[in-house]
Amino acid sequence: MTTHPALERAGVAAPGTPPVTPPAPPRSRPLAGPLELLLLGRGSDPDSERGVDCPGALPPASDPTLVERARTARAALGDSVFVLGHHYQRDEVIAFADVTGDSFKLAQQAAARPEAGHIVFCGVHFMAESADILTGDHQQVILPDLAAGCSMADMATAEQVEQAWETLADAGLAEGTVPVSYMNSSAAIKAFTGRHGGTICTSSNARRALEWAFGPARRGERVLFLPDQHLGRNTAVLEMGMSLDDCVVYNPHRPGGGLTREQLRDARMILWQGHCSVHGRFSLGCVDEVRARIPGITVLVHPECRHEVVTAADLVGSTEYIIKAVDEAPPGSRFAVGTELNLVQRLANRHPDKTVVFLDRTVCYCSTMNRIDLPHLVWALESLVRGETVNRITVDPDVAAYARKALDQMLALP
Repeated sequence: MTTHPALERAGVAAPGTPPVTPPAPPRSRPLAGPLELLLLGRGSDPDSERGVDCPGALPPASDPTLVERARTARAALGDSVFVLGHHYQRDEVIAFADVTGDSFKLAQQAAARPEAGHIVFCGVHFMAESADILTGDHQQVILPDLAAGCSMADMATAEQVEQAWETLADAGLAEGTVPVSYMNSSAAIKAFTGRHGGTICTSSNARRALEWAFGPARRGERVLFLPDQHLGRNTAVLEMGMSLDDCVVYNPHRPGGGLTREQLRDARMILWQGHCSVHGRFSLGCVDEVRARIPGITVLVHPECRHEVVTAADLVGSTEYIIKAVDEAPPGSRFAVGTELNLVQRLANRHPDKTVVFLDRTVCYCSTMNRIDLPHLVWALESLVRGETVNRITVDPDVAAYARKALDQMLALP
């Protein structure tokens, strides 16, 4: 296999030069004492949703030639490749994205580029699955690091959801239940939703999805909302006028979800016990602390945050809403933003005339989003230049068909 001349001129992956390979995961350091690990049955961690420890700043790429190698490979591939960058990606990756956005927007953008035979999705696994579902058969979707998953999506497996549906059916409640699944879910969960006549939603159209489910089109008595309990609860209570008593949480690790037949029957919203490890980290204490520290601050959060955080915030909205709110605010505005740190830092750098801070003083990135780094991106691009497709994401045709049905229903929402 020959190397593209442009790469040879730059000394990139030339014959005899090993290509970039994904870096090996760091070794765990030895445990220093009992505080390092809570042994089973010997303690509890009240901050278990807070994600992983991190220093608050990402180290630079170790190889100083990576930026030039990425540029050279990207230029060599031309229009045959389309690079998508989710808002939560590192700046070093966003720099090479043809388009940035949220997960569904990016999947739609990929489908609108039929001339691109390869879609490099810098995001997480469920996003690449959605892109594969929406793009043509001639297009191949690549995820630079297969370990880039989503903890929220992983909290609802197809087997668990099928078991929940059986529980509803055994109680005589399945017929009156409409599944509504958040975009942040696996293709298998989207397919489940399509098979049972439900719809997908995003954080910006969740209210419309619930109105459809409860409206004359479906006349649902209740909704099974997957997999993020916080978005489901916040939408139902704050936008649909329901009460917290109308919502119950289904725990897939307990028989019957930990709910009685009467609780399931009387609920209007059956919320799956799932959450985002980034947005779930914010607490009411974070809101109180930042208000005391920065007078006149506007607290702006994503609806994946906990209910008490959302109710205490000044503004609540999707990622696109957050970006627009900061972009359009007048100079001198002050924001404490409750969403992923890469985006918050990008907004702060873009608006030096405004104060933009992370809502929690203990800052942390999304550990799975950050698996897509420059070494992985260079490896994926240079592999394509050599004629090799790595880390291709494919969805089973039957799964894709039902998932597409649920996605199409979302696009048809009034």
